[in-house]
Amino acid sequence: MSHLKDPTTQYYTGEYPKQKQPTPGIQAKMTPVPDCGEKTYVGSGRLKDRKALVTGGDSGIGRAAAIAYAREGADVAISYLPVEEEDAQDVKKIIEECGRKAVLLPGDLSDEKFARSLVHEAHKALGGLDIMALVAGKQVAIPDIADLTSEQFQKTFAINVFALFWLTQEAIPLLPKGASIITTSSIQAYSQVRIYWTMRLRRRRF
Repeated sequence: MSHLKDPTTQYYTGEYPKQKQPTPGIQAKMTPVPDCGEKTYVGSGRLKDRKALVTGGDSGIGRAAAIAYAREGADVAISYLPVEEEDAQDVKKIIEECGRKAVLLPGDLSDEKFARSLVHEAHKALGGLDIMALVAGKQVAIPDIADLTSEQFQKTFAINVFALFWLTQEAIPLLPKGASIITTSSIQAYSQVRIYWTMRLRRRRF
């Protein structure tokens, strides 16, 4: 068992250079580029022939989930913002290299019409749906509530909270027994960025 490594220590520990991108940012342009399992995750067929929808599947936690699902044998549909096409195409290539079907569904989850239609589009394109991983989220780094606009608040709440309701409501009639709906949060649920902290805590209790 000596070949096993502690996963809690397998992360980048060097200095991160200061960098800035327009929201939402492209993962491929980050330095260093995050490790989402592209070269490190090895599957064992635990999701063979399952069909999964991952929101925010182009980058971050969603990207890691999409790659892991494909490596485990699932066909995967991902949603993402249209401006994130570069990252999404990269994920599509990785999924297809696993011999699995990849479906790209760009759109804005703060739009109720898109969010509701997303589930049906994924279900149709994949020929069913067994897993729905609701990962997509929006973070607004504004520590002082006095500087937060109503538009920013509403947009963040729509993506981080309302979208969970819309997606889940549409999915329930389509999912077979034993299917999974997974919601995720992040370390930001414990941060002092109040607006994001509030939304992520809501996701943990959804």
